[in-house]
Amino acid sequence: MQQRPIGDRMVSAIGLGEMPLSIQGRPDRTQAIATVHASLDAGVTIIDTADAYSLGVHEHGHGEVLIAEALAAYGGATDDVLVATKGGHRRPGDGSWTVHGDPAYVKEACEASLKRLGVEAIGLYQYHRPDPKVPWAESVGALADLLDEGKIVMAGVSNATVAQIDEAQQVLGGRLVSVQNEFSPRFRSSEDELAHCEKLGIAFIPWSPLGGIGRSDAIEQKFPAFAEVAAEVGASPQQVTLAWMLAKGTRVIPIPGSSRPATAVASAAAADIVLAEEQVARLDAS
Repeated sequence: MQQRPIGDRMVSAIGLGEMPLSIQGRPDRTQAIATVHASLDAGVTIIDTADAYSLGVHEHGHGEVLIAEALAAYGGATDDVLVATKGGHRRPGDGSWTVHGDPAYVKEACEASLKRLGVEAIGLYQYHRPDPKVPWAESVGALADLLDEGKIVMAGVSNATVAQIDEAQQVLGGRLVSVQNEFSPRFRSSEDELAHCEKLGIAFIPWSPLGGIGRSDAIEQKFPAFAEVAAEVGASPQQVTLAWMLAKGTRVIPIPGSSRPATAVASAAAADIVLAEEQVARLDAS
């Protein structure tokens, strides 16, 4: 699989989004771990999770514990796997999400993530979502402190605007390495952020690149151009969607979620699809 940079690390061009393995509708633990292992077998070297990926506050950190368990049980080498996690969200248990951008909380969340992942420093730690009650610079400032303290190796932000990306880069003294925003055929509002990250040399990590849990099958119906190109290149519309994202920038690293080994392998295979410029333009216009 082709590689792409995040900071000074090279990772697979397509990663694994862990969220479907931890929230409502998740598979049993055996299947979840098998899905992670299938991704690793397919060459995936970046796994994205978050402390809030769980059914509720009673099992906060479920996703991180699952990833730590899956990596420990994997039969092959995992030294080159980058685990990216996030802090700043919680789930009360009623299906909702709450934001917590207080710097003290972000640091507390990072400490808990370190313990759950069983590492001395988190490879990539991202602030999950802006908190309207807390100035952005203060929340991001917690990442700067965590970098200085050696608790995290790299820092990123999620759900950020262009202006917030620039402010985060300033607060971090040029050490921002990634931006994780929603981006898919049905949600293209982050086009500007994608282009800005490309300009700055920062990784852009689309979350829900296939439209979200349970929505990937809708690509063919709602965006027929993706099905047309899929027929032309001998792939699925979902694989073409991921290949389209890779073609939009050298720093784009989509993280499709999977709950079955077969879909994890199929997503990883999309990194080998090369689209013609005309096909990318057609998909852009669809």
